[in-house]
Amino acid sequence: MTVIRAKVVGKKLMKDGPFGTMRYTVKQMKMYRGFQIMPHVQYIYTEASESLCGVKLEVNKYQYLITGRVYEGKVYTGLCNWYEKWDRLTLSQRKGLNHRYHLGCSCKIRPCYYLPCFATSKNECIWTDMLSNFGHSGYQAKHYACIQRVEGYCSWYRGWAPPDKTIINATDP
Repeated sequence: MTVIRAKVVGKKLMKDGPFGTMRYTVKQMKMYRGFQIMPHVQYIYTEASESLCGVKLEVNKYQYLITGRVYEGKVYTGLCNWYEKWDRLTLSQRKGLNHRYHLGCSCKIRPCYYLPCFATSKNECIWTDMLSNFGHSGYQAKHYACIQRVEGYCSWYRGWAPPDKTIINATDP
């Protein structure tokens, strides 16, 4: 997984495969995750069509938060990955990127599409934004971070102070 903040400075339709791939040239501002795999990202690849889960990014307009997977030395993103205009991120999300999300690297987020939902292991957080069809733009995604707590248990955390690793607040979503 690669997570970067970048500005798109160019795009080119690559004639590979039956439908083509869009290659975005990016100016990387900051890398949050993925240093070991690829220390610097110059291109982001996605399917050329939104109907094939490709994303549309605007050139020379915005900075974006872009997540993706590295495959054969290239970073790929799509509609199932988290990508957002940087200025649309909440303060909680920005703080999470810089200070919180790394505490959850060993945690897994399990989407809940219908009730009841249960964690199947101690390193899971149940993501309930999908119940209301808000997904990445839901309240939980915008204001909470899944972090590892006592004895390896993962739970949702919201707040500005460093988390107290001795307690688990079970009332948070």
